[in-house]
Amino acid sequence: MSRYLRGFFIVWVVLRYGLDELLLSGFPNPLLRALRRVITVGRNLKAPRGQRLREALESLGPIFVKFGQVLSTRRDLMPPDIAEELARLQDRVPPFPSQVAVATIERAFGQQLDQVFASFDQQPVASASIAQVHFAVLHDGREVAVKVLRPGMLPVIDKDLGLMRLMAGWVEKLSVDGKRLKPREVVAEFDKYLHDELDLVREASNAAQLRRNMADLELVLIPEMYWDYCRTEVLVMERMKGVPISQVARLREAGVDIPKLARDGVTIFFTQVFRDGFFHADMHPGNIQVSLDPASFGRYISLDFGIVGTLTQVDKEYLAQNFTAFFRRDYKRVAELHVESGWVPSDTRVDELEAGIRSVCEPYFDRPLKEISLGMVLMRLFQISRRFNVEIQPQLVLLQKTLLNIEGLGRELDPELDLWSTAKPFLEKWMIDQLGPKMFWQQLKAEAPQYAKLIPELPRLLHDFLRQRKGDEARELRALLAEQRRTNRLLQGLIYGGLGFVLGLLAMQLLVRVRLW
Repeated sequence: MSRYLRGFFIVWVVLRYGLDELLLSGFPNPLLRALRRVITVGRNLKAPRGQRLREALESLGPIFVKFGQVLSTRRDLMPPDIAEELARLQDRVPPFPSQVAVATIERAFGQQLDQVFASFDQQPVASASIAQVHFAVLHDGREVAVKVLRPGMLPVIDKDLGLMRLMAGWVEKLSVDGKRLKPREVVAEFDKYLHDELDLVREASNAAQLRRNMADLELVLIPEMYWDYCRTEVLVMERMKGVPISQVARLREAGVDIPKLARDGVTIFFTQVFRDGFFHADMHPGNIQVSLDPASFGRYISLDFGIVGTLTQVDKEYLAQNFTAFFRRDYKRVAELHVESGWVPSDTRVDELEAGIRSVCEPYFDRPLKEISLGMVLMRLFQISRRFNVEIQPQLVLLQKTLLNIEGLGRELDPELDLWSTAKPFLEKWMIDQLGPKMFWQQLKAEAPQYAKLIPELPRLLHDFLRQRKGDEARELRALLAEQRRTNRLLQGLIYGGLGFVLGLLAMQLLVRVRLW
């Protein structure tokens, strides 16, 4: 019943903010335009369409806000007025009252606010769909950022996910593409990631892992987590000072090399994905800043680690081979990899799949980012996937979302960026590292402790094995010897028979010659 009530609420929000009118206005059909005029009678829809869409998404809750955040990064796919308005969802979602945040902090620590912090800024500096952030100072003088979970999030998310599961079941049963699209598995992936985001201790552990992984790259700063002050509902971390990456003009005035910044973003993304298999999966501009501090000038600052993506070694190797073959324009290898991985049926003709992939990808090579629409590429690839029954991989949904964010971010920073030429050397080097002596040595070192434990035990294990199998081996040995004796007798008979035959021939020849003589 709660699912249906949530569905009715969504319909009410759609009608209240005129999203039905917004949708119908995009169609040139006269009948649809007439229908739009009819359904808008008596409703006040004077507010700009972008504002109405943003307010509707805010009313619907965190899942819809995150959808709007993704759309806001794709200015190539959205009208400018809507993209500008949706950008406000990145870090300007209406905050909840500060007294509620203070109550949450005091409940989490079991202390009064002034016992935890020397000073606490009641005005939040950022507010998102899941939590909001306040600046504070610890009693030892360290400046920190305090992230407080928005109250009442779990019931809202559970209702939305329940509705999404219901709709996914309908899609799977009623759509001819239902089995291939795996909607229920995709919803299950979102379920896992959204519930993980509600645990701020898990977010702190994600940040700590990324901080270790990125320490040697020297391209990105990740705040230190203060574990003594981390709770499920409250997270205290090092305060980072930077300029939002969306303020490109300000960064350029400060002397930041914007094209290098764009290239570094691609390097960070591919390093996290292919080297570590652990990547920041919520990389919209509201979560990224750039440092202007002289000690770290021009480096990225990553924030908000509630959603991270992970890839297995098999996923990494398969994707790297696909990307490498794609960058080399080896479409036949791309098609073969799809068949080998089981993403397409085993009876798929490789040459036909190769031709389909080539028709989508070839027009976009050797072009700067401003002339490429990854959204259009994905749309055409989706059409190809329907034809060849390509199965959706739920474990890669976050990667695809993050790739869209990265492309949108790169488009804002440097429209002249050649994404392919920037990523190709990295992937080729990664493939060499995976197949070369370096990886062999790393795997050997990883297995060394197990070998060191096993080698001293080998004599005892061998002795136990031999003693246990002694009786069986004796019987097998006697049977083997008996079989060998029979074989020897047979061979002897054949040899003697052959010698007798040869000697008989010689005797006959001798007898004939004697008679003739």
